Amino acid sequence: MEVELTAPNGKKWTQPLGLFINNEFVKSNNDSKIVSINPVTEEEICSVFAATPDDVDLAVNAARNAFKDPSWKSLSGTERGALMSKLADLVAENAETLATIECLDNGKPYATALSENVPEVVNVLRYYAGYADKNFGQVIDVGPAKFAYTVKEPLGVCGQIIPWNYPLDMAAWKLGPALCCGNTVVLKLAEQTPLSMLYLAKLIKEAGFPPGVVNVINGYGREAGAALVQHPKVDKIAFTGSTTTGKEIMKMAAGTMKNITLETGGKSPLIVFEDADMELAATWSHGGIMSNQGQICTATSRILIHEAIYDSFVERFKAKVQEISVIGDPFEKSTFQGPQVTKAQYERVLGFIKAGKEEGATLMLGGEPAPQQGKGFFIAPTVFANVKPTMKIFQEEIFGPCVALVSFKTEEEAVELANDSAYGLGAALFTKDLVRAHRVAREIEAGMVWINSSNDSDFRIPFGGVKQSGIGRELGEAGLSAYYNIKSIHVNMAA
Repeated sequence: MEVELTAPNGKKWTQPLGLFINNEFVKSNNDSKIVSINPVTEEEICSVFAATPDDVDLAVNAARNAFKDPSWKSLSGTERGALMSKLADLVAENAETLATIECLDNGKPYATALSENVPEVVNVLRYYAGYADKNFGQVIDVGPAKFAYTVKEPLGVCGQIIPWNYPLDMAAWKLGPALCCGNTVVLKLAEQTPLSMLYLAKLIKEAGFPPGVVNVINGYGREAGAALVQHPKVDKIAFTGSTTTGKEIMKMAAGTMKNITLETGGKSPLIVFEDADMELAATWSHGGIMSNQGQICTATSRILIHEAIYDSFVERFKAKVQEISVIGDPFEKSTFQGPQVTKAQYERVLGFIKAGKEEGATLMLGGEPAPQQGKGFFIAPTVFANVKPTMKIFQEEIFGPCVALVSFKTEEEAVELANDSAYGLGAALFTKDLVRAHRVAREIEAGMVWINSSNDSDFRIPFGGVKQSGIGRELGEAGLSAYYNIKSIHVNMAA
């Protein structure tokens, strides 16, 4: 049920391989497994057990029993918060191991995993731990004949499905508010990147959470994911992933009218006005698309540039990409960009690059594989200029280090181009005119707008989109509302 692993940085750890149900690691009922591949070497790391629908049923029943058990149900909010704080402490203590696993399994730079991703888990857990005993109801004055009040009650069993681009972060975003409100969880991992959260499952038990409160399963979406979404004892589904899969989840959840939260695709615009600080804009524009190998739902992958500064900005942006986007072994300190997470994703991105070339966009940089020592799912950071709004690379989410540059003449045209998308997750704009900045921010159809920055999300600020980018919000106080019901209680004082 476990294997000893050693990473290229010399870090050794014991890797769980099973399904984490009722605080124990168990085999799948048919012994089926999923192979986890190192995207740098294209070689097998290890194999983990893959849940069947029967295994999903075991996990859901464990979560249902835990939800009703006094060991969890009778805890005060303060006690729940203490458990969450203990888990946050354990994550911090095991930061190097978790970052190592994330780097090995996902391909993201170790330095990023250690300095950004693991601290995000700690921060989110501590933030919601603090809310656990502050989730108050209301007393509503309706006159002396009636005493009316509300209480916030947990939903029950929450099925949570996380993506492969940020395994640790996305799990924390979902576990934090769910546990804060007193729910129990069945967390379904992305089949491409199961290892880091399986290790964290050990810490959940060590922190003292009662059996069944958090269950962590591996499995394929079409099998384990579908079984979780359709299970009659699951009260809520929270999903982060593609828009296409999100639509299928909506259909499946309709059978039992489950509460759903969806954070799906994006094709975020970044507008550079003629008065922008071009150095600032170029720096943030680079990070907004090239970070995490371009595998970011909010990636500002469409850069809209005023025609007066178009040529000069393009050259400055290209220089930033060439300077910062160092491709290499993600365990090396100098590496900014590791490989795409899987061969399938690698081939998908290359397919979009081919389409950009065929549709007539001007390839300014990259546009080809960039293997390291002849191996790995590496792609050179790619910049397309003179992109038309009708092109595939302008309209569709690529989810890789590939950006489309477009010129505009007026503010109105910039807003029109920004909103020319089925998505509405994030957007960014650069200008020194703060009156215009606030005006344009209100006109852009997106759940989040950054002014003079890009993709600097914060665990205290709501995160989510509009249009086909999803339903609901995560993070901040707003993220709690997806995990409780408001019950109204009426007391007839004249009885």
